[in-house]
Amino acid sequence: MKKADVLKLPSMPLQSPTFPHGPYKFFDREYMVLTYKSDPAAIRQALPEPLQPAGDYVSVQWLDLPDGQGMGAYGATAQVIPCTFDGKPCNFISQMYVDNTPPLAGGRELWGYPMKFGKPALKVNADTLTGTLTYAGQHVATGTMTYKHDHGRTDLAAIKAQLARTQVTLKLIPDIDGSPAIAQLVAVEFADIVVKGAWTGAARLELIPAVNCPLADLPVLGPATGLHIVTDMTLPYGKVLHDYLA
Repeated sequence: MKKADVLKLPSMPLQSPTFPHGPYKFFDREYMVLTYKSDPAAIRQALPEPLQPAGDYVSVQWLDLPDGQGMGAYGATAQVIPCTFDGKPCNFISQMYVDNTPPLAGGRELWGYPMKFGKPALKVNADTLTGTLTYAGQHVATGTMTYKHDHGRTDLAAIKAQLARTQVTLKLIPDIDGSPAIAQLVAVEFADIVVKGAWTGAARLELIPAVNCPLADLPVLGPATGLHIVTDMTLPYGKVLHDYLA
């Protein structure tokens, strides 16, 4: 294989790239977002400078992604911290767990999403929208929400704006000698957002301490509120907000 051909590859291995070139379209992407009050000191510890906390609330989000272009079908669970960068509101993706190789590899290598392999699931059980997460054989999180009790929201523009809010990741990639090759805060903004439905409702969240899946390090200090969304969207490439090595 010639140099020009190598440089055209989207990812490794060269015989069968793990993920293709983007941007990446998602259809019928479903969220359950459970927002809860947590410990301000723990939030500050979980946010890398120069990000600043935007309060004492955090969310754990379950995603069911049945149709991701180039990524396939998979589930995800993420812990998200509202914050600011240079005074602009954004969301820091603190932890993320997925069950499929292409999004795990692509998410880490392209955007710096903090993805590890886990077993998340988002399902409707009878009258309850239920999210579960298992990591290394241990059950570590359960979220539940009433199923479509408010008959669908009409302020979908506000939901779209929420989905369009800048996501920030901490992208860390070591060099061959183990020293940092990339250490950046990366901004990611979804495009082509189409909100197909959104519902709010009562919710509960349980986080179980686990050493390699430490969602519970941001403890639940109050009842959660629930938001259920179904959407199509495009995940484009990101941009560097802050370079720690500059």
